Amino acid sequence: MIVALTETETWVTNTELEKNKAIEMIAKVAHEVNMAYCKSIGDDTQVSWEDAPDWQRESIIKGVELHLANPDTTPEQSHESWLAHKQADGWKYGEVKNGETKEHPCFCPYSELPIEQRTKDFLFKQVVSSLSSYPFMRHDTKEYVGA
Repeated sequence: MIVALTETETWVTNTELEKNKAIEMIAKVAHEVNMAYCKSIGDDTQVSWEDAPDWQRESIIKGVELHLANPDTTPEQSHESWLAHKQADGWKYGEVKNGETKEHPCFCPYSELPIEQRTKDFLFKQVVSSLSSYPFMRHDTKEYVGA
């Protein structure tokens, strides 16, 4: 049910579809921030959200869901969760990230990651935390969606 409040505001019922759209939006922003950070440190291998392979987008969405369900998750716990998902999906360590061979240079314990890679986990957590406080992520009987 959609009820118009003003020309720029709408209240919608809390549906799974709206929740999934909000989670995907947060995942996209987190991904784009990560891509910008990577470029700032000389890593031009990251592609836009739209061009990212399905496995990469799904991995980011799982990370967003983890932080939304467990706001106190640390960057280390986030990485360890990512690592567990990758391991369960058959990934292993490799010098270069490769979705076809399921190899990733960050496939190691958090403590062994270079500071540049640990920074990405801190940025991810902050993006999810910051965006989760916006009205479109409210989990009561209605969600506010600004136009």
